[in-house]
Amino acid sequence: MKRLLLILVGTVVLAVCSGSAWAEEGHGSEAKGGDHHWSLADYLVPMTVAEFAKAKLGTSALEGNPVTDLHHVVFALVVAVIILVLLTLAASRMKADKDSLLPQSRFNPLALFQVLADGLLGLMEGIMGRDLALKFLPLIGSLGVYILFSNLLGLIPGFLPPTDSLNTTLGLGLIVFVVTHVYGVKAHGIAYFKHFFGPILKWYALPLMLLMFAIELISHIARPISLGVRLLGNIFGDHAVVTAFVMMAIPLVPIPFMLLGLLVSVVQALVFCILSTVYIALAVGEEDH
Repeated sequence: MKRLLLILVGTVVLAVCSGSAWAEEGHGSEAKGGDHHWSLADYLVPMTVAEFAKAKLGTSALEGNPVTDLHHVVFALVVAVIILVLLTLAASRMKADKDSLLPQSRFNPLALFQVLADGLLGLMEGIMGRDLALKFLPLIGSLGVYILFSNLLGLIPGFLPPTDSLNTTLGLGLIVFVVTHVYGVKAHGIAYFKHFFGPILKWYALPLMLLMFAIELISHIARPISLGVRLLGNIFGDHAVVTAFVMMAIPLVPIPFMLLGLLVSVVQALVFCILSTVYIALAVGEEDH
């Protein structure tokens, strides 16, 4: 508890100091590096590297505009490094306690991943059963941990969450989309696509079958888009609110909004995992789904 309080107090102090610095230096949506909030990425990435990357990336496939913002790439790498370091520490701890069957008595990286894995496994069991939950836990767990850490990174002044970019969130949604249909075909073969045509597969129901196929196709294509846009909208809005109150540089004012941001970060990671589990469970379940 003392450690958590120290972390909270330290975060608030850093937030207030950073907010004062932003206000004095005039940083904001017009800061160098693009139309996003100021971040450490604007200073950590050499200008020559940024210009070279932008020249090579060309225009955005989604917007058609020149790529001018690389913060989601930089902070995605930061999140990956953080997770890899924590996993290394957790693996080292696991090897040291390989004969122990009890969970960790103190909070450490291994205890963190144990809590996340146990909680997510229990949630997945209620949706798809234990066997399938154990099979897909590495995938859903990886997505959940990455999204959670990405969301939480945005609560640290000077950092931006990779998940406030559609490039990141849509990419995560596409992973779920591909896995869903690949494992659906593996589980049922070509018969997997029967449900796209509705419950009546007769020649006289051909118009209805075609209509059902169009509806199902749109529904399945909308899944990764909805996953990505939902995550993007919530994290972008949450980060904008937290940033606005942090930049006011008034002591204690940002605390409720940072706590709200913490809640939003956890809930959105959980929602993404639940929906992904549901989609996969529907695809690999019984053929009459």
